[in-house]
Amino acid sequence: MKPKRAAHSVTEQLASSEERFENDPERASVIACARRFKSSWVELAAELSRVKRERTWKRWGFESFEDYGRIELHMRRETMEKLTGSFAFLQRRAPKMLENPTLETKLPSYQAVDWLRRAEESNLPAATKEEVRRMVVDEGAPVHRIPREVREIVTPIDPEVRAKRATAGLRNVATRLSELLSETAGDGAVPANVREALAKNLAALLRALEQADAAAA
Repeated sequence: MKPKRAAHSVTEQLASSEERFENDPERASVIACARRFKSSWVELAAELSRVKRERTWKRWGFESFEDYGRIELHMRRETMEKLTGSFAFLQRRAPKMLENPTLETKLPSYQAVDWLRRAEESNLPAATKEEVRRMVVDEGAPVHRIPREVREIVTPIDPEVRAKRATAGLRNVATRLSELLSETAGDGAVPANVREALAKNLAALLRALEQADAAAA
């Protein structure tokens, strides 16, 4: 419930700002786009790109484009970079997709476009880049639908993060399997000797993982 209240609060703040700057249509227009962000990312990206290019934020009294986004639009720098970068990419590589930006259902998400931009700048084979482009641009596929081996080339996972994820996955599987063994102890589905050996090995695995966590702390 807390995230919903926070989101509602931001929406209210943006609506209030839009009303406060009604005498500056250009400024109010950008705020309105930010308020409609979730349903129209292209519209907001176009406005942000213009504000950044023309340095309009300076006229509005902000020290930087990032400060403008953070203070007035309640947006993180990373999000603004992805939006403007994705919009610039579509302008260069798929301009027809911007001819009617109100048809949001035909457009991939800005996250997917940002990822495609990085994919085309990577060392992926040309054929793979073309396939990824087809998936994102033609099919509107989200990033998680891109094959994992391709994603890991474009956005490699830090080895430490990968190790932590693997450890967490092992712990979850071992814990759940131990619980299932206990829950089915009397149904005869698993022979007693197999159950005992597996339970012993799972307990050893969980202890080893706990020791590894303690050593890394």
